[in-house]
Amino acid sequence: MTMIRSLLLLPLLVLLPVSAEEAPLAKASSELAAAANAFIQSLDEAGRKQACFPFDSAERENWGFVPKERKGLAYKTMNEEQRKLARKILETAMSEQGLAKADAVVALESLLAETEKDPVKRDAEKYFTSIFGVPKPDGTWAWRYEGHHFAINFTFVDGKAISVTPTFIGTNPGEVRNGRLKGLRPLAAEEDLARTLATALLAAEKNVVFSTKAPNEIITGANRQVTQLEPVGVIAADMSMAQREGLLALIATYANRYRKDLADHEIAAIKLELSAVRFGWAGSLTPGDAYYYRIQGPSFLMEVVNSQNNANHVHATWRNFAGDFGRDALADHLKNENH
Repeated sequence: MTMIRSLLLLPLLVLLPVSAEEAPLAKASSELAAAANAFIQSLDEAGRKQACFPFDSAERENWGFVPKERKGLAYKTMNEEQRKLARKILETAMSEQGLAKADAVVALESLLAETEKDPVKRDAEKYFTSIFGVPKPDGTWAWRYEGHHFAINFTFVDGKAISVTPTFIGTNPGEVRNGRLKGLRPLAAEEDLARTLATALLAAEKNVVFSTKAPNEIITGANRQVTQLEPVGVIAADMSMAQREGLLALIATYANRYRKDLADHEIAAIKLELSAVRFGWAGSLTPGDAYYYRIQGPSFLMEVVNSQNNANHVHATWRNFAGDFGRDALADHLKNENH
């Protein structure tokens, strides 16, 4: 799947005046709604039945990151115009580095098809676009892009709140060690920054390593409702300034997958609770060995594990305890409607 820069087929949607605080999210809502509507307009009736769901459909929270049967419209079944417009939604939501990670995951799926000689299971065109509700700049709707090892879920509430979780990126292999993609490491920053931070904390005699054995999988899996895990590792309040900066830089690698206004909004929210955020490591700190780490704050959780396939198969997830699938904003929306 190559990066395609295409023009929107719909005119820009006009927003009502918003506050300075709401303006970045309003702009993102408007641009993503326009991109989603352009995609929907390109579909025939059969395509819309596959791609479009009611907002309150149970399918909206039916997310996952393993090879399985999925609903939505597959890239495989789209014509060239539809592929461009589905890609435009992704381009509108993501940063350049986020797009690069998305494309790398798809490239690795093709590599797995070659190495495992199973192009049916490892089909690089089985990535699905789904729209829930009616996209409007000031409306409540959702968009999902998902396939093996890549799942992003955006929820928009009244055009004023945007949830970007749950998010998952996986890479198999974690590092391509030979062949045409040799050297590719889509989650290099997520690993290297974490190991650097863990090493610095250990050198400072902080109890960052909570287990010598890494689990085989991220603990929360693809749970629809995520809950707090056991608090482990070192709390940011006990870190030095340099260590806190390292923690924030690591967290930013997750947020910066998305367009700058959304990334800045997420990072600003996390900064408010940074002193209560914990970072813990399990497994070995030696590169090439199995490891797991998690970053857990009052509102969010990030988990990474690299244990499978001789510690060369990485899973990374980002969850929000109250805000996954926009649940917190939707609850506020309902309260306001009832008053």
